[in-house]
Amino acid sequence: MIHMTETMAVHTVEGFLTPDETALLTKLLDEHLVATGWSPDRPSDGLVAPAEVQKILAVGIERALPAIRRVFPSVAGATPWDYHDLGPGDSIEPHLHGVGEPDARPQRIARVAFHLQEAERGGEFYVETTSSDALWTERVAGPGSSFAPGTRFAREISHHAGPEAAAVLGRLPRTRWTSAPPAGTAVVYGAQLVHGVTVVREGRLRKLITNLLSEG
Repeated sequence: MIHMTETMAVHTVEGFLTPDETALLTKLLDEHLVATGWSPDRPSDGLVAPAEVQKILAVGIERALPAIRRVFPSVAGATPWDYHDLGPGDSIEPHLHGVGEPDARPQRIARVAFHLQEAERGGEFYVETTSSDALWTERVAGPGSSFAPGTRFAREISHHAGPEAAAVLGRLPRTRWTSAPPAGTAVVYGAQLVHGVTVVREGRLRKLITNLLSEG
């Protein structure tokens, strides 16, 4: 049974990968980028990481699960990871993915961003909180749901939700909580949290992102 607090929590796993694992992952990613010539059209675009990178990150998730489950006890596994690469002038606007269909299984509970390289200036990750009821839909978990009865569900305000959804978020009073996790840290944040990345002012921000799922 997934509790609403799991979808609203924030947690960190320092030293998510060992230095040797991080060095190998970086080498494999760099080789893959050269071989494919990939470059994002938009800062929010990601690249599915190659199989060798997925294996390293899967080891990291398995090792980190006991720590993750202290805050997100319903987590059973993770989806494949996407690679994101932001340069000067790039940012990711505030958005919210939500949990999708409340009755679906497995269910997305949270996301993990592994910080491979931090920008020299800017590029900070943030979450935003608000007491406004406008962020929420009328949907409520009922019998047979993956979620505890009475759980409410936020609007989807993602990059694909359209300008109307983004405008709703823009009108809400919000409080921003900004972090600058050291390279090598995994940031875990609930699926119903508004989040984004500030403008990269200098340097390069490299991160990998996955979804954490409940049991099927």
